[in-house]
Amino acid sequence: MLNIILLGPPGAGKGSVAKLIVQHYRIPHISTGDMFRDAIKEGTPVGKLAATFIHDGKLVPDDVTIALVKERLSKPDCQQGFLLDGYPRTIPQAEALQKMGQEIKRPIKAVLEFDCERVELIRRISGRRVCKNCGAPYHVDTMKPKVADQCDLCKGTLIQRKDDNLEALTVRLDAYEKQTFPLVAFYQKQRLLTKFDGSLKTQLLFDKHVRPFLVQQSKS
Repeated sequence: MLNIILLGPPGAGKGSVAKLIVQHYRIPHISTGDMFRDAIKEGTPVGKLAATFIHDGKLVPDDVTIALVKERLSKPDCQQGFLLDGYPRTIPQAEALQKMGQEIKRPIKAVLEFDCERVELIRRISGRRVCKNCGAPYHVDTMKPKVADQCDLCKGTLIQRKDDNLEALTVRLDAYEKQTFPLVAFYQKQRLLTKFDGSLKTQLLFDKHVRPFLVQQSKS
């Protein structure tokens, strides 16, 4: 059973590696955003409660988020494992996750931290571009379009998302270091955390480091 948490700042490669893990191991990739949307759509009691906060533009309280996570991880598709991305974000959430994992007999088996220098994170994220029409992704350094500022697929204009500019990114990175980075020490104490070099190319990182690690975890 592979019950995994991914940790790392914006731009460290979590999302790209998560796609490869999910494809290879056929376990659900769970984010808090997806959980909120699914629970609201399904009309579950917790989903209805979460909707009252979201619709008013308020942050969903920890106790509601925790109940939502427990509801999601209890579903049949998580029986053989799951990958949590974006949760937990704080120590209280991590403590609650530990408790619920024992209650539903689905404890966390491994925490994968993707580490990357801030200058590289800024280069990666500030260089992102997306097509205004179809949403196709590009990068000014590593994934350039054939024609400058024009989508290869639909000829739409390429734009930079508002939260990908330097000012917004700095706020996001500072928030991660203040709120989420303490989770590293929390999971180190539990001997669950393994660090990976997030500056590596995604496929290389997965093939040479992440996949061999998960093979060992699946055998334990």
